[in-house]
Amino acid sequence: MAKLTFDPQALPVDNLAGEAALGAERLAPGWLRERFTHPPQWLPEMTDEHLLRRNNAAPMAASVLIPIVVRENGLTLLLTQRTAHLTDHAGQISFPGGRLELDDASSIETALRETEEEVGLHRRHVEVLGHLPDYFTGTGYRVTPVVGLILPPFELSPDPHEVAEIFEVPFAFLMNGANHQRRSVNLPEPAGLRTFYAMPYERHFIWGATAGMLRNLFHFLRA
Repeated sequence: MAKLTFDPQALPVDNLAGEAALGAERLAPGWLRERFTHPPQWLPEMTDEHLLRRNNAAPMAASVLIPIVVRENGLTLLLTQRTAHLTDHAGQISFPGGRLELDDASSIETALRETEEEVGLHRRHVEVLGHLPDYFTGTGYRVTPVVGLILPPFELSPDPHEVAEIFEVPFAFLMNGANHQRRSVNLPEPAGLRTFYAMPYERHFIWGATAGMLRNLFHFLRA
């Protein structure tokens, strides 16, 4: 799946996940800090994407930052649209992040470094809360999602080679199962029928690995 062979937006919606939205009390910085400090027992959701790896080679380690921005009118999630010429996930909506480098001391360091490089967000603005279980992508990555609160004011300077656009989505919209669509695609054998999540917001089509990691954040926060 180095190159996408179908248009995910053109596929019909099979159904909605449909779980109730997170209560307003859980959409507050203090509550999020407490949740990551004292996590509950919960189970991450397994998606079909981990079955779509290119081969049996060991996955490449990577990290992303799930940046929750503390705005006066409520929390938002900062996302990027990748440029169209990239090898993996070209043109898709994603979190800032990338591959683990030898000099990185931890998955958190990878996420912070890559975020600085991609969107110019300095780590002094990031309050790391913790991380979610690793997510395996069909393009051969083992991604550690690092969750952080972003405290304004801050400046962004996107890398034009990797980032076509930076935007924010209300966190409450993403933490509502009524906005989590399931769609399916028939891929050539041996892949066959695969189902993925999508969370369209205005003109932005959030799907695939990004939506899958958001589903796990949703499960973690609603547990």
